Amino acid sequence: MAILSEGVGYGVVLGFGALFAVCMTLVTWALKRYLHEVQTSEMYMTSNRTVKTGLVASAVVSSWTWAATLLTSTEVAYKYGVSGPIWYASGATVQVLLFSVLAIEMKRKAPNAHTFLEIVNARYGRTAHIVYLIFSLFTNIIVTAMLLLGGSAVITYITGMNVIAACFLIPLGVMVYTLFGGIKATFLTDYAHTAVLFIIIISFYFTVYSTSPLIGSPSKMYDLLVESSSKTPISDNVQGSLITFSSLQGLMFGIINIVGNFGTVFLDNCYYQRAIAAHPHYAVKSYLVGGLSWYAIPFCLATTMGLAARALQLDISPVAVSQGLVLPDAAVALLGQAGAFASLVLVFMAVTSASSAELIAVSSIFTYDIYRTYINPNADGKKVIRFSHAAVLIFGVLMGVLATLLNQTGINLGYLYTLMGVLISSAVVPLTLTLLWSKQNKMAAIVSPIAGFVLAVITWLTTTYGLYGEITVDSTSQNLPMMAGNLVALLSPVPFTLVLTYIKPDNYTFDSTREITLVNDAETSGGAVGHVDDSASSSAASNEKAAPAIVNTPEEIEFMHKSARFAKICSVILAVCLFLAWPLPLFFSRYVFSKPFFTGWVTVGIIWTFFSTCAVVIYPAYEARGALKLMCKAIWADIRGKRHEMVSEAQLHEATPAPYVADEKDKALAN
Repeated sequence: MAILSEGVGYGVVLGFGALFAVCMTLVTWALKRYLHEVQTSEMYMTSNRTVKTGLVASAVVSSWTWAATLLTSTEVAYKYGVSGPIWYASGATVQVLLFSVLAIEMKRKAPNAHTFLEIVNARYGRTAHIVYLIFSLFTNIIVTAMLLLGGSAVITYITGMNVIAACFLIPLGVMVYTLFGGIKATFLTDYAHTAVLFIIIISFYFTVYSTSPLIGSPSKMYDLLVESSSKTPISDNVQGSLITFSSLQGLMFGIINIVGNFGTVFLDNCYYQRAIAAHPHYAVKSYLVGGLSWYAIPFCLATTMGLAARALQLDISPVAVSQGLVLPDAAVALLGQAGAFASLVLVFMAVTSASSAELIAVSSIFTYDIYRTYINPNADGKKVIRFSHAAVLIFGVLMGVLATLLNQTGINLGYLYTLMGVLISSAVVPLTLTLLWSKQNKMAAIVSPIAGFVLAVITWLTTTYGLYGEITVDSTSQNLPMMAGNLVALLSPVPFTLVLTYIKPDNYTFDSTREITLVNDAETSGGAVGHVDDSASSSAASNEKAAPAIVNTPEEIEFMHKSARFAKICSVILAVCLFLAWPLPLFFSRYVFSKPFFTGWVTVGIIWTFFSTCAVVIYPAYEARGALKLMCKAIWADIRGKRHEMVSEAQLHEATPAPYVADEKDKALAN
């Protein structure tokens, strides 16, 4: 299509990338100069575990907003009608809500951990550690591949930019600000990206349902969808209608979606990192708010742009649909070059924000689970930071290489999205039970994910061959084989885990996970690591030199116990409502939406989007008002040359909650 010039493509990729790199580098410098942040390894990887609700929720939304969130959600709206956006949103929100349970359990049972793999190593030893290390890295590789495949496809489609150049240049700016700022920089860019995403989505909504001469209202959209359904009926939808929830293919996609996304949340270290960075008081709220806020993005965007493409009866080839090109086509039809540019920025923001999360997640795995576990267990803070920088650079380059190879083989975003659950979801149940069930033994933790993976691949391929008589990219991408493989991947480890645990149950107390220590940052920070306990014992899992450790006070233990109970109740209720109680009755009712019902449906979408904007764009700024006020005061004092009026560390500590404060009596009680 190439409605924009190639120069615009390079301008957005390099220009926006450079802009964010420069801005985040300056912010990192300003935080050090004015708020006295020292870039220790703990600050680089965990932001000293003090981040509040709004910023973590915004980071969760940004990390979970892949290219697929924008492109695949509009694709399924185009293919299945109104059910597509809900099955996409519900099938990918449930995992984030349920992850709030793991977030608080990590705080309770491994307060010093940097990755979930450290917990696996502390509980089960190196064999299990290597198994889950492979699953985790494979998850990061799949997610990264989907990000760059989707992003490069859209950029090339809109601007004609060379697809290989796009694959390598997209991660470039991300690498720069991640190198300088670590996880704090990714949090801040996540916030900026999230704000831009919601602004563009809201503008698309009002264009389609209010100002566009082509559609202009929910009533006109309804009439156009009825007309489109009569001309090109949707297979397996009641009456072939686009405005019914009774879509068999939509339901199958929903099942594939929910299974696959369990793997990409529960096995992706970037979500554990956000939980680790969150202050214990805010960990649960962050994931509940983040999950509910994210729901609005695919719901509102796909209900707007995916249905607009159908209403306008755009002729989009099946290959283009699978590549996620419904969104840019609809935007161009509605807004011309302005729509193309908005789509370009929207996808670029999603790709770069999620890529930064993947970069720092992989960097932490390479640093803590390979370098400090198998190469140099005694590495201090300086060596850890140096190695993590190298890991960011190496993985950033490998991201481009991988996306280029997949582009050359013809594997596209849609195929990889439905396949991911088959490949990784077998590790979800045993990994979850590692934190939640003291009885699961080492053998069950090792055998069940491997056995589940083998059975899932066999099921996927044999189902494909049995139904279609051949195994090709096209036949293996069909919904039935994918659904069968995904379900086997998620559920088959359960009997293996139960049987092996029943034979020889464990009685684990989580003492060894609580003994994981922080990195010794004394040289990096000049002896000030933060609000931590310097007298705690070193990790039983390694021979590293004495390092500080976080100890939960009795009050904190009680608070986190209540938070864990709250997380379990709320996440389960919300998950049931969003994936079962809301969509399934509509599916079985065989109801075709009336015009008033459809109008109410799209109105709910924009209301939800406004609430989400308040939660993850406005609230984080309100929550940080104290630190922002101090920053402005310090900058103004610096401009006037009155450095003695700049923010003192005492003022800063009043505005920023310490992660934990424990005296000797508290430590004894906590143990």
